[in-house]
Amino acid sequence: MTQYTKLMCGLVSCATLLLACETRKQSDAVHQTALPIIGTWQLISGTTIEKGDTTVTWYTKNVSFIKIINDTHFAFLKHDLTKGKDSTASFGAGGGHYSLKDSTYTEHLEYCNDREWEGNDFPFTITIQNDTLVQQGIETVEGAGINRLNIERYVRLKK
Repeated sequence: MTQYTKLMCGLVSCATLLLACETRKQSDAVHQTALPIIGTWQLISGTTIEKGDTTVTWYTKNVSFIKIINDTHFAFLKHDLTKGKDSTASFGAGGGHYSLKDSTYTEHLEYCNDREWEGNDFPFTITIQNDTLVQQGIETVEGAGINRLNIERYVRLKK
């Protein structure tokens, strides 16, 4: 190997390393400015408005509902607090991948115990203030005849 070839290989290696570090800095900057959505969230209340009727559900009585969000996916789990021993017995779950651009959070539902909901996208506008996340958007599931505004209020769970 000539001295020139060694010098060029060294320069290319240094340039590659510097570019990799710069890409990492840009990625970290984007991640830091994004909404802090990653975590486990407990649903406190849900409001649906459909055909002029408003229904408010409190998820602090008789039922527990959490949503878990990581870097790429979300999952939700809901069940009654009576361990299935009375008329309030229920269980629901689902999940998939999501996208987040500015305050637009879109769930791409891939798995759901109510199979008609699978394969649908649900765009929401989200706000996060302290440990409270509010998401609202139109849910449309043609096969189930659903077209409604859904507003959900969550609090971040601590370890």
